[in-house]
Amino acid sequence: MLNFFKKNKQAWEPDRLPRHIAIIMDGNGRWAAKRALPRTAGHAAGAETFRRVATYCKDIGIEYLTVYAFSTENWKRPQSEVGSIMQLLEKYLIEALEKMERDKVKMKFLGDVSVLSPKLRALISETESLSEKFDGVQVNICLNYGGRDEILRAATHYALDYKDGTAPQKLDEETFSKYMYSSGLPDPDLIIRPSGEMRSSNFLLWQSAYSEFYFTDVLWPDFSATELDRAIIAYQTRERRYGGIKK
Repeated sequence: MLNFFKKNKQAWEPDRLPRHIAIIMDGNGRWAAKRALPRTAGHAAGAETFRRVATYCKDIGIEYLTVYAFSTENWKRPQSEVGSIMQLLEKYLIEALEKMERDKVKMKFLGDVSVLSPKLRALISETESLSEKFDGVQVNICLNYGGRDEILRAATHYALDYKDGTAPQKLDEETFSKYMYSSGLPDPDLIIRPSGEMRSSNFLLWQSAYSEFYFTDVLWPDFSATELDRAIIAYQTRERRYGGIKK
């Protein structure tokens, strides 16, 4: 996995890597359609790409990787496709649990997992529990997640705490952020969307206020370490001013 990095280590600056990269894993269905394969084959290929990219992020020193695995809107898809995605996730988590001691990768799930199957919820709980003892890269998987849903949930929870007298009377960004699924995580520095689409699709709406976006026509199953390097290089050419002016 590091061969490309070793050959092109001057392509991007190691001391200016984004701390947190987020990816909208898009294009699995189109990848499969181009090959006259069922959409489930695209999701399986996309899952393998996720493994490779997560490993590469760990190897080059990215602290946080957040991926959009299943949105609150994805339930509208055919039941067979949704079932296939959930089976792939179960398979991935079972394999991840077997390798976590070796890989030392922390995993966290963002989203409403209460509606998932008991087996999947148990795997998620076991994965997050085991992750607590690791200090390496943290991979966040957005599952049954939607940015608007997250904001509404946070507002509701704050209102309930305010009513009970357990929340600060003055609401500011720092306080509100603590009610988000992403509480404790830094905002993403770089958000990548493969597949040619150029929209955020309800992903990390609160957290992406000042994120840099990178779009590419490459479909997610074809995304590689080379593509990630291109995104990082593009990120490093930008000046982040957070609403200020160039000095």
